[in-house]
Amino acid sequence: MSSAPGHIPRRGLDRPPIAAVIFDFDGVLADTERLHLAAFQTVFAARGWPLDEATYFERYLGCDDRGLVVTFARDKRLTIGDADLRQLVEAKEHAFAQHLASDEVLFPSAKACVERMAGRYTLGIASGAARVEILTILEAGGLRARFPVVVAAEDVSATKPDPEPYLRAARGLGIMPRACLAVEDSTPGLAAARAAGMRTVGITTTLSRQRLGGADQVIDDLSELSLEMVAAL
Repeated sequence: MSSAPGHIPRRGLDRPPIAAVIFDFDGVLADTERLHLAAFQTVFAARGWPLDEATYFERYLGCDDRGLVVTFARDKRLTIGDADLRQLVEAKEHAFAQHLASDEVLFPSAKACVERMAGRYTLGIASGAARVEILTILEAGGLRARFPVVVAAEDVSATKPDPEPYLRAARGLGIMPRACLAVEDSTPGLAAARAAGMRTVGITTTLSRQRLGGADQVIDDLSELSLEMVAAL
C-alpha cells in the first residue's frame, strides 16, 4: 500500500539498503508522454485512425512504439503486416523527433533530482522509449554521464509489465534487484519493477495517486524524492 503524502516508511529489516535508483524515462525524467501521443495521432490520422488522449493514457501508456501499434491494431481489428508495422513505427519516430526539436523536454526538477541521487546512488534507466530519443534528451540536459546503464526498447525482448527491462538494468549496474529502487509513472511500469523484486516510487505526472497505489511511496514531483526517503524504503 502506498504511503500518505510526506510520510517516509521504515525500511523492512529483511531488505538490503538501496544501492541503485533506476528511473523510467517518459513521464518521469522527461515530459514526453503527450509528445508521443501527438506523434502517434499525426501518423494514425493519415490513415483515418482516431486516437484520443483518454484512450492513450488508459490503454497504451507504458507500451513501446511497436507494442502500441500492435495493441492498437488488435483493439481495432486491423490487419498490419511486418513491413507496414515498421513503416508506422518509423513514421512515428520521425514525427516525435520533430516535436523534440521544438520543446523543452526534461521536467524542471529532473536535473536537480538526478544530481542529488547520483551523489549517493548508482543510477540507471529502464524505459520503453527508443535509445536515440533517450540519449538525445539526456545529452541536451547534460545528464548522460550520470547514467552508466540505459536500457531502451531495442535492448529487450519483452516490455513492461514484464520485468525484463528492470532486471537487465540491475544486471548492467551489477546490483541485485532487491537493492534497487524504481521510479515510475505508470501501472505497467510499477508492475514490472515489483516483479523484478524492486522497491518502487510512483510519480503522479501521468496518473492519479490512486492509480499508483501499488507503489511503496507516491510523490507528485521529483523535487520530493529525497535521499532520506530513498534510504528509508
